[in-house]
Amino acid sequence: MKLNEIADRPGARQARKRVGRGIGSGLGKTAGRGHKGQKSRSGVAIKGFEGGQMPLHRRLPKRGFHNISAKSFAVVNLDRIQTAIDEGKLDAKQAVTTDMLVATGIARRTKDGVRLLGSGELTTKVSFQVQGASKNAVAAVEKAGGSVEIAAMAPRAAAEPPKSKKAAERASKAKKPAAKKAAASEDKQG
Repeated sequence: MKLNEIADRPGARQARKRVGRGIGSGLGKTAGRGHKGQKSRSGVAIKGFEGGQMPLHRRLPKRGFHNISAKSFAVVNLDRIQTAIDEGKLDAKQAVTTDMLVATGIARRTKDGVRLLGSGELTTKVSFQVQGASKNAVAAVEKAGGSVEIAAMAPRAAAEPPKSKKAAERASKAKKPAAKKAAASEDKQG
């Protein structure tokens, strides 16, 4: 196979439907919309409309609520920590932090932090610096001679670095006008 022979599978790329381009195209005049009626006009948004009948999304009862301030933690069980220590991935002499757990692959991502759960057995003395821990996990760690410190996690937006140089430049430009405005307001007051 050569570079000039690479192509999508047949049918993967379809030509754009060009409507209203004459009778011979098969989609001329009414452009495939049929004759008259609301749907033949522009600016129609029917979606959940049921002809005036109470629509389904209003007939069904609503239950519960979505807590916008809820935290989403990456959970790690003690048995996974013990396995990582046995395999030499984690050093039990150092304090186990969120960044270490992500770096070793024990926690997939940080989310709002790491929460320690008490499933499994911990036999090594380890000190943890995590964002949350269950009572069972704290008891198991202290039983093994370790400690659990609940550390605050930086907000997600602040913790994540800019995606590119351009994004970083845009962020720095956005900060500069704010500083100019503050200086101008000080001049007016003085």
